[in-house]
Amino acid sequence: MSSPFINNRKNAWQRLEELLARLDQTSLKRLHREEVRELGRIYRRTASDLAIARAESRDPRLINYLNSLVIRAHGRIYLADAQGAERIRAFFTREFPRTFRRTWHYTALSFSVFLVFGLIGFVGSHSDPEFSELIGVPPAFRELYIETKTHWWEDLNQANQVGASRIMTNNIQVTIYTFAFGAMFGVGTLFFLAYNGANIGSVLALTYRASFGHDLVTFMAGHGVIELSCIFIAGGAGLLIGSALIMPGDLSRADALKTRGKDAIRLMMGVAVLLVLAGVIEGFISPAPIDPRIKFSIAAITGIALYSYLLLAGRDERAEEQGVKE
Repeated sequence: MSSPFINNRKNAWQRLEELLARLDQTSLKRLHREEVRELGRIYRRTASDLAIARAESRDPRLINYLNSLVIRAHGRIYLADAQGAERIRAFFTREFPRTFRRTWHYTALSFSVFLVFGLIGFVGSHSDPEFSELIGVPPAFRELYIETKTHWWEDLNQANQVGASRIMTNNIQVTIYTFAFGAMFGVGTLFFLAYNGANIGSVLALTYRASFGHDLVTFMAGHGVIELSCIFIAGGAGLLIGSALIMPGDLSRADALKTRGKDAIRLMMGVAVLLVLAGVIEGFISPAPIDPRIKFSIAAITGIALYSYLLLAGRDERAEEQGVKE
């Protein structure tokens, strides 16, 4: 191949070698944004140069040099993509379930608060419907929906896609509040758990008084296991933050907040994905006019699958060797 071709391209090849030499000492994410763009641009250009050299050159040294350069660049660029995918896989197969098990007592406390106030709301409202007003159920709701026995959730059948989107937005909002209120020394999280537990218990009690509570439970069954679990886990994450502020132990508050905050963020990252699944079920399956046995079967299957994953995934000897407490 003519020397003008080599002279015109060699600076780009040398620059690619420089960038690859830097990548041998660091990672792609540590390069400057412009350098990453330059790497991709020169890599594509060099791959084109290789194709030209194979078609027009009889110089095996040039072809071997460009081929080696392209292979090195391809490996470094796509290895970074693979490592990103591996980090995501590692998070969901190991980090998230291990964090759940390591912090289970916070989630258990979250569940207990929700359950206790849920029972209070149910018993109080079942005995006296006006009790529901004390925990935020508007009288208009009771009069409009409960006394007329209106299945308000059936409106979702009219537009499942819109319903699913609205439900996911609401679920995300509830879990974020439950988590974020942990910054109020955990008191905010406890209040939000108590309020939501009492509110749900109260609404269930009112519908049972009106003789269609089973219909509401049937609607809630399919998505309820995942959705409520997300609230409990988010509550546990909030209590992690609160405990770091009021009970840092042997650590300073800053160090305790940093350590427990990492666990809390991991929990919320896992919850974010679970909420999408809950929203899809609630938008497309829960309001569907199908046999109630199917919905309760979905509840059982999702419950078994979720807690098998949370309790069993990521258990291996290396985790113990690295000091991960299960």
